[in-house]
Amino acid sequence: MRWAAGVCALALGVGCTAPEPTTSPTAPGSATPPAGATRPATPPPTTSPPTTSPTTTSPTLGPTGQPGPGTGVITLAFAGDVHFERHVRALLEHPDGLAELRPLLGVADVAVVNLETALTTRGTAAPKTFTFRASPTALDTLAAAGVDVVSMANNHATDFGAVGLADTLAARTASPVPVIGIGATAREAFEPAVLDVRGTTVAVIASTQVLDFTQAAGDTTAGVAANVDRARLLAAVQRARAAYDVVVVFLHWGTERAVCPDAAQIATATALERAGADVIVGGHQHRVLGAGWLGRAYVGYGLGNFVWWLNSTSPGDIASGVLTVSVDIAAVRRRAALPVDQWKGLHSVVSGGTLTPLTISSRDGIPRPSVDAAQRDRAWVQARACTGLRGSS
Repeated sequence: MRWAAGVCALALGVGCTAPEPTTSPTAPGSATPPAGATRPATPPPTTSPPTTSPTTTSPTLGPTGQPGPGTGVITLAFAGDVHFERHVRALLEHPDGLAELRPLLGVADVAVVNLETALTTRGTAAPKTFTFRASPTALDTLAAAGVDVVSMANNHATDFGAVGLADTLAARTASPVPVIGIGATAREAFEPAVLDVRGTTVAVIASTQVLDFTQAAGDTTAGVAANVDRARLLAAVQRARAAYDVVVVFLHWGTERAVCPDAAQIATATALERAGADVIVGGHQHRVLGAGWLGRAYVGYGLGNFVWWLNSTSPGDIASGVLTVSVDIAAVRRRAALPVDQWKGLHSVVSGGTLTPLTISSRDGIPRPSVDAAQRDRAWVQARACTGLRGSS
């Protein structure tokens, strides 16, 4: 079942648990371009340098009954935190370890997840309670699961120091899918992945407001795309707005285990909408939060856990889902034909947002369809109440 918009009740344990053949003991918790500028109806093709986020191109379908350029909708699927620690590490023993997720992720035109780990077998752990690392083959496993873009803008991507970061950047360069939110410089870390979907360009930018002993990229230093100061992030969004049809921002933000957005999230979402973002989503809270429209942008404040290492049976921890956002291509084309200073009266190009409710298995950490989808649906819709978001565009 698909959901139609946001989960205070989920954090309270309303209908979040699916039966498991076996139950493992619960582990401890863890912690705008100038006025008058005109967008071309079809922006010129662009490609990112090999050392930044590569452009992935989807074929344009012809007159065969399938959507052609400028028609139909684009579907963007988003999922939360992915780890490969403890019992979940076994999923990397085979490239198809997460293949059962492909029907959930691969059906979308673009699917994005947060990979919250350093990609290394070396380095020294940062002085923090939890540190995560995995083999670079994690990127192959995610690609086989239907993931199109991987964000590493989070507070665990540099958990194993300079050596681990170097290995992670090497894995990024060799990745079968674009890896965003991390780079050899801040400019590279904020570079979007750009995908062509039936003639419409979609730019995806990643950034984190949560650091916690995590190396932030600078003008000449490697690290993650941090936005404790939002200046770099807003500049990246404005550049993308001027060049591409649809702009998505994928964030690591919020307060752990909170069921409503905090003040920093609301301020950031508001600034990003003003800068021109069409879709603003993210996670970090380990909870699924409410979603809806803010101005012309669609916002999802919390994606929850996805492939989860903690081996928990806590209802809040194991409540998961895939948020699918639909973008109206005709609305994108109408907007592109107008000068930017005439966009103010337009509706959002996002026509809807739905959530497929999932429950994370305590056996292997994989999220699977929930047995109580209707109840989860009602809880998610109710969760919008504390977000200040609208239920329609």
